Amino acid sequence: MKFASSVITSLALLAATSASAAGPNDAQIAAIVVTANQVDIDAGRLAAGRTHNAEVKAFAERMVTDHTGVNQSAVELVTKLKVAPEDNPTSQSLKAGGDANLAALKALHGAAFNRAYVDHEVAYHQQVLDAVDQVLIPSAQNAELKALLVKVRPAFVAHLEHAKQIQATLAKKKG
Repeated sequence: MKFASSVITSLALLAATSASAAGPNDAQIAAIVVTANQVDIDAGRLAAGRTHNAEVKAFAERMVTDHTGVNQSAVELVTKLKVAPEDNPTSQSLKAGGDANLAALKALHGAAFNRAYVDHEVAYHQQVLDAVDQVLIPSAQNAELKALLVKVRPAFVAHLEHAKQIQATLAKKKG
């Protein structure tokens, strides 16, 4: 999947940047968090409006709700801290990957759409979790930003597990 590889490339860039330097600063982390959530919100909105599968639709709606909530918390925190999210190569790459994902999904219908959406959600949530654990939490300097990342992590784990469950269900229906 071309669009899933864009996500993986984006988050690999984040890990490489972290390994070669001190890692992203708090303003860059804020931009990465907001962008990563917006990518999932946009995909969720598309899926909720396009799928006829009740389980996929409910999952997509949950992604919109949960990721909107995380973005609201992040925006409130950076406003309180007077930190302006700083666009960076990782946030730009995430945005481009999200746009590529939407374009690919828009070309699909029915079961192929459902599988592609859910497969992307599995890959995306795994990569975001890896970035949160390996780069974002360790790099966050502000205690409140770090606490927000730690607080939202279990939701990403739950999303990943839910997406894997739906993925398995869709795979059974395929045959």
